[in-house]
Amino acid sequence: MLEAFQYGFMQRALVAGIMIAIICSAIGTFIVLKRLSMIGDGLAHISLGGIALGLFFGVYPVVSALIFSVLSALGINYLRRARIYGDLAIAIFFSAGLAVAVVILSLARGFNVDLFSYLFGSILTVNETDLTIILGLGILTLGTVYIFYKELFYITFDETTARASGIPVEKLNTLLIVLTAVTVVISLKIVGVLLVSSLLAVPVATSLQISRSFRGTMLSSMIFAIFSVVLGLIISFYFNLAPGGAIVLTSITLLLITIIYKNFKFRS
Repeated sequence: MLEAFQYGFMQRALVAGIMIAIICSAIGTFIVLKRLSMIGDGLAHISLGGIALGLFFGVYPVVSALIFSVLSALGINYLRRARIYGDLAIAIFFSAGLAVAVVILSLARGFNVDLFSYLFGSILTVNETDLTIILGLGILTLGTVYIFYKELFYITFDETTARASGIPVEKLNTLLIVLTAVTVVISLKIVGVLLVSSLLAVPVATSLQISRSFRGTMLSSMIFAIFSVVLGLIISFYFNLAPGGAIVLTSITLLLITIIYKNFKFRS
């Protein structure tokens, strides 16, 4: 089965996929436990506007999507602080991002194929530039999580006590949502706009079924995510399936198996 990875494009896909799996699990653990799972889906659709703008103006789509998504993430956080509910703030920017994409699509129809690849992912077409960006931003994201791990852990479970302890809760929330935006954008090549939130949430949900600590949840979700990426790539290669869909379906299958096993063990 591993002979599939003798090809250069599969090797690049594997490296990019493993990096994305690790990043999504690290960030996903925080946002899932903060009950912000849908923010990944919202930012993914918002980034579609940035991708369309990049394709229209001849800018590398990942760069334009990153700028667009980070600015939108900051806007969402600003609206949350302005006493607008978080889900409403996400919905506002969600609509704005899709509207920008639709308007750009109506102006230029020459990049429909490129846009399609970002909708559903195209991990097998990851090139050296994509890989460099994914690894660079991935290391930066993981490094930031490592530096602020204790503070992020604190605000995930008790913002009130964290604020009373002098921890800058609002700044850390802003940091977390920006890191989520970065994670979403660099994951687009792997699973696409329509599936990226699954890679953020499903491995964490699987891990929560068996883990008893926060650190254990994060580490085991990384293992589940990496396994899903590797097996999904192998399945897509041999059965000629869409890699993004195969990865997500593998991840969901692992979740279902874990839930069934847990329930069976509990009844026993």
